[in-house]
Amino acid sequence: MAKDIYQDTVRTALEKDGWTITDGTFTLSAGKRDVFVDLAAEKPLTAEREGQKIAVEVKSFISPSPVKDLQNALGQYILYAELLALSEPDRILYLAIREEIYVDFFSEPIVQIVLTNHPIKLIIFDPIEEVIAKWIH
Repeated sequence: MAKDIYQDTVRTALEKDGWTITDGTFTLSAGKRDVFVDLAAEKPLTAEREGQKIAVEVKSFISPSPVKDLQNALGQYILYAELLALSEPDRILYLAIREEIYVDFFSEPIVQIVLTNHPIKLIIFDPIEEVIAKWIH
């Protein structure tokens, strides 16, 4: 299992946002097969909010084909979401992508068509500042 190049950046951004990282790699199992989500995190209980749990798949979108990266990311997201719903239904899955990819590529019709029919929860992060720029639920 290869670590995404932005995994540490997203980890730092989540910690800055008040999340506690509970797993550097979160394992989901089905039968004899295991898959590995990049991060698992929990938001500690506060006066204003109930405790929340998330799993985060980090995608860098650095290959020559962003469409191929999208295909891979969507496949993983769907697989992980299905397995997570069975094993930890209270944990919400997010796909973490760089702000530049969100602005430049995710605004294109090919992505918008998919997102209209298959809503995906996104974490948009700034890799330079190592902060969460936007949550899309």
